[in-house]
Amino acid sequence: MKIINCHIHTFTTAHVPLYFPFQAVAAFRKMPGLVKLLRWVTSILPWENLHDWMLRMENFHDTSRRRCQEDILREVLCHYPGDTKFVVLPMDMAEIGFGPVEEDIDEQHDELAEICRKDQFKDRVIPFASVFPPRANAASEFRRCVENHGFKGLKLYPKLGFAPDHPVLMNEIYPLCVEHNIPVVSHCSRGGVYGKGWNGARGDAVTDPHAFLPVLKAFPDLRVCLAHFGGDAEWADYMNKGFDPLNPAARRENWVAAIADLIRSGDYPNLYTDISYTIFKFNEYMPLLALFLEDPKLKERVLFGSDFYMTRQEHLSEKAVSIRLREHLGEDCFCQIAEKNPRVWLGEEA
Repeated sequence: MKIINCHIHTFTTAHVPLYFPFQAVAAFRKMPGLVKLLRWVTSILPWENLHDWMLRMENFHDTSRRRCQEDILREVLCHYPGDTKFVVLPMDMAEIGFGPVEEDIDEQHDELAEICRKDQFKDRVIPFASVFPPRANAASEFRRCVENHGFKGLKLYPKLGFAPDHPVLMNEIYPLCVEHNIPVVSHCSRGGVYGKGWNGARGDAVTDPHAFLPVLKAFPDLRVCLAHFGGDAEWADYMNKGFDPLNPAARRENWVAAIADLIRSGDYPNLYTDISYTIFKFNEYMPLLALFLEDPKLKERVLFGSDFYMTRQEHLSEKAVSIRLREHLGEDCFCQIAEKNPRVWLGEEA
């Protein structure tokens, strides 16, 4: 088995706006020792949960402050077999309203392309390009990445401030994806990063799985992955609240059920989802994932991904989660989501 992790990140704090998610964050970036100080303070307080949370935030902060993207990539390599491949997803956050970034998206893309040219990484990294369609040069930058750098896919994050059917995407970006036979991965969780004014209902409206239906209908050959299988909050609701059988809209309102139903319908044969980050709540959600994967249609449309380095905020390591998945699902099922499905989604196999 040759594992393909379909969802990791290597961007650093140099690519994140100075004041995201609030202005005080800038102080931690200028004085990183503050994080360690806060972690020490919480260790002598009687609130064990607070200290545990702060320890995980320190881990996350340490990774994000790496010198370069290659350093982050080297960190995740330690958790997987030597022949594992990684889909690397940049983020374009320069114009989301939280201040400047040190390095703009073209520099982030160029650095990723340089990593891919190195002998030790060229067979391990599958680079995607990030697009923020409200930018004036969004389409030309994406074309540059695909045609000059050989990037293999498109990364979208609607709640940064755009809809999946934005005119630039519909008229220029998606047609280029179809032309070059490359897939799309789009954030599909209520959590995560957001543009200024797009946190809450406005951001949820463009991230909802059904917001992608105009795209799926207009481009039936476009292979689309709605990441995170709806996200942690939706999985918790699915498990703990259930659905009102007298309310036909109840399933549609839960993003886990909505994605599963869209895939099961058979109307969108190139629709996929991944389990990145969500499955790091392993004990809570593993039984439900195993149940989903008993469905033949879902089994062929779920992709293995982790969301490193976002997962540094959680207890379990990359290695722990992947090994637990492999053991709980069995070799055949794990191979399906970690090798066979990713190869089809990436266009490596018909």
